[in-house]
Amino acid sequence: MTSNLSVSNLSLLIAAAGMLLAMAISAKEKLGLSRDIAYSVARAIIQLTVVGYVLKAVFHVANLWLTLALAMVIILNASWNAYQRNGKRTNGFRDSFLAIFISTSFTIGLLVLSGSIKPIAQQLVPITGMVASNSMVAIGLAFRSMNRQYALQAQQVNERLALGATAFQASKEIIRASIKTAMQPTIDSAKTVGIVSLPGMMSGLIFAGVDPVYAIKYQIMVVFMLLSATSLGAVIAIYLSYRSYFTARLQLRVPDAD
Repeated sequence: MTSNLSVSNLSLLIAAAGMLLAMAISAKEKLGLSRDIAYSVARAIIQLTVVGYVLKAVFHVANLWLTLALAMVIILNASWNAYQRNGKRTNGFRDSFLAIFISTSFTIGLLVLSGSIKPIAQQLVPITGMVASNSMVAIGLAFRSMNRQYALQAQQVNERLALGATAFQASKEIIRASIKTAMQPTIDSAKTVGIVSLPGMMSGLIFAGVDPVYAIKYQIMVVFMLLSATSLGAVIAIYLSYRSYFTARLQLRVPDAD
């Protein structure tokens, strides 16, 4: 099937108007995001260019160990970005890595065992990126929510500690709220998929000539996959991290509110 899509350099320049609009809004509203936008776009261009050629080489070689190494690079980068949302707390990178690694490995493992995907680079790498990136976003939201809740509820937490509560008992409501915050965007996305957002995987498969029934099944699989990864990742990250807000003597380290 021949693609009718064509992206020229002129097309990219025209599309860049969206970036300029975002920078103009930032400048007008004094948001201070113009530099971040420019940096993010420049970084995205470089990363996409490099990764595109790396993927081409990996797909050509078709080596399982090289594929797994690339998947690990994806997970490590996702963990580092989630770690930034944790205020770089003690063991924050370890907690982020374990959460993303376990949630991604569990989800991908189920797909491989069920025969939905094959352990080949063309399938494993893109889906690992999809799962790890969604888990990263969910964990980042969980960390940010937890940090804010500890700052806002410091008095209540200290009162519970004074009454003899453990760190977990004093943090139970914050833990629940943080996990809920992390899961909510994925749940909302699942509610509106196909109605508000047109799924990329399903649309791409249909455009490629795949039977719509199979395309629909794959998209449903993606919904299950993302719900699994984000919920498991958020739970692991929060349960590993909440203890870092307390000293060995159960004194709350009050963070700065975002």
